[in-house]
Amino acid sequence: MRKMQEYIVKGNRIFIGLEDSKRTWKVCVRCERVIVHETSMPAKYDVLRSYLEKRFPECTIKVMYEAGFQGFWLHDLLVEDGIECVVTPPNKVSCPKSDRVKTDRRDARLLAQNLECGLYVSCHVPDRELREDRQISRTLEQVKKKIKAQKNQIRRMFDFHGLNDGLPEKKTWTDRDYLSLRTMELPYSLKVSLEADLTILETLLAVKKDLLEKLRALCTKERYKLGVQTKQSIPGIGWETATRLTLEWGDLDRFRDGKRMASYVGLTSSECSTGDRERRGRITKQGNPPVRGWLIECAWRAYNKDPVLLNKYRRVVHNTGSAKKAIVAVARKLVVRMWSLEHNHQTYQLGVIE
Repeated sequence: MRKMQEYIVKGNRIFIGLEDSKRTWKVCVRCERVIVHETSMPAKYDVLRSYLEKRFPECTIKVMYEAGFQGFWLHDLLVEDGIECVVTPPNKVSCPKSDRVKTDRRDARLLAQNLECGLYVSCHVPDRELREDRQISRTLEQVKKKIKAQKNQIRRMFDFHGLNDGLPEKKTWTDRDYLSLRTMELPYSLKVSLEADLTILETLLAVKKDLLEKLRALCTKERYKLGVQTKQSIPGIGWETATRLTLEWGDLDRFRDGKRMASYVGLTSSECSTGDRERRGRITKQGNPPVRGWLIECAWRAYNKDPVLLNKYRRVVHNTGSAKKAIVAVARKLVVRMWSLEHNHQTYQLGVIE
């Protein structure tokens, strides 16, 4: 059997499905529509490269694995060694609807089969520099969430002990309002706890300020400069959001048109239509949720500054009775316009670009 498999594989094109996990990788190798080898190995690239070099020295190799927690570093290493690699979104891997058994071995087999048959969707893999620069933006997002959670923790402590008397009577507190709580007269134990919480908050605020400075430096980088300036010309979008969108999306010319870009962001309506029945539902919510949130925030600011966007908002509100649906429609229109602006190397003009 081993000799037969070697005869089939020798000099041929082989297709490898790799199911990755933190400690082990499951590998399935296909050639000429049959499985020629399966194995499990430690999750180390040197082991994988040695396996491919020793077992398939004369073959043209193509590997596919699912995008996940390990990012794209494996893709980079394979490509550097001259091995074709495809990274596919996990939700796009086709499998039988009736399949109710899922294991790493089965997943590796399915990846290899889909790769050989061409039944896959590939991810766009950003270059290493963009991924590293983008991490500043994503770290900033994580720090902002921690600041919000820390502020909530401080407010809940006062609620729990019934100490709201004398607090600032505001719906929205500023950072200074939180830090001014140090002057309050509290029992010793509560004072110690509050001091600890405020110290953590101060640290997080300092980290946020530093990250914003680093982000501002990135927006002047030559490869991002034009994209940031174009997005910043759109009403409702400042330098921070323009920079973060540029880092998240990279080159927009990889999208064929603005509608495909809106679909990538997840601002396209879902649909379940059959026969004569046509039914559209909520947006698909594909892509990065924070990015979609930034776009919604920008839409709330932009529609009051652009007559065309305001008209779009009013029409959707009139037809649906929902301000939320209307603002999502405005956000989608903004995305389509962003693609058009960058694709045509233009700046935004109120009520002109469609």
